[in-house]
Amino acid sequence: MARLPKHPRVASVSAAASASVGRQLGAVARRVRESQDLTLTDVASSAGISAGMLSRLETGHVTPSLETLVALAGALGVRPALLLQQLGGDDEEAQLVPAGQGLEVVRRGTRRGHTYHLLAAQRGPRKSFEPFLVTLTDKSEVFPGFQHPGSEFIYLLAGSLTYRHGANSYPLQAGDSLSFRGDVPHGPERLDKVPIRMLSIIIYDDEN
Repeated sequence: MARLPKHPRVASVSAAASASVGRQLGAVARRVRESQDLTLTDVASSAGISAGMLSRLETGHVTPSLETLVALAGALGVRPALLLQQLGGDDEEAQLVPAGQGLEVVRRGTRRGHTYHLLAAQRGPRKSFEPFLVTLTDKSEVFPGFQHPGSEFIYLLAGSLTYRHGANSYPLQAGDSLSFRGDVPHGPERLDKVPIRMLSIIIYDDEN
C-alpha cells in the first residue's frame, strides 16, 4: 500500500515544536553553566562538542541528540532530567518538588563538601531566582569567599554556623535568617554544629 503524503501543516507543527524544545533546553543549559561560572569552552570541551555548537544549542538554533544531551549534562555536573524537566510545560504551572527529591547540582562549593539540591528551575532566557537546599557535614570545608550577582537570602533549618559577609561575622542557629548582597565575599566561616541544612535563595537583578 502506498504511503499517504505527510500533511504540510503536520510537518510545520512538528518543526515548531522541535524549535520550542530546543530553545527551552538551551536556556536551561545556559543558566546552569553560568551559575557555575563555566565558559562555553569549558563545558564544550568536557562534553566533546565544539564551543560553536554549544553556543548554537544554548540559543536554540540546534536541538541536541540524546547522546549530546547526556554528555552536556555530565559536563555541567547535573542529571539529564534537570535539563528536560521543564520541556512542554506552561510558565504559569506550579512546580512541586516532593521532600528529598530536589535535583542535586554542582556549584562552586561542591568541591568543598557542600551539597546543593535545586528546588526549582525556571524557564525562559533569564532567571529571577534560584532556591537551593544546602547541606554541610563534618566533611565540609569553610569558605567565606563566594561571590555572585544579585542578592541572597539564607534560612537555617538545622545545626549552627558562623557566616561571614564582607568584614562582618554572624552566628546563626536554626530559625535564623540572613540576607545580603551577593557580590560581596561571603560564606561559612565556622561550622559550629553539624549537620547543617539551610535554605539559600539567590535573587537576581533584572539585568541578569
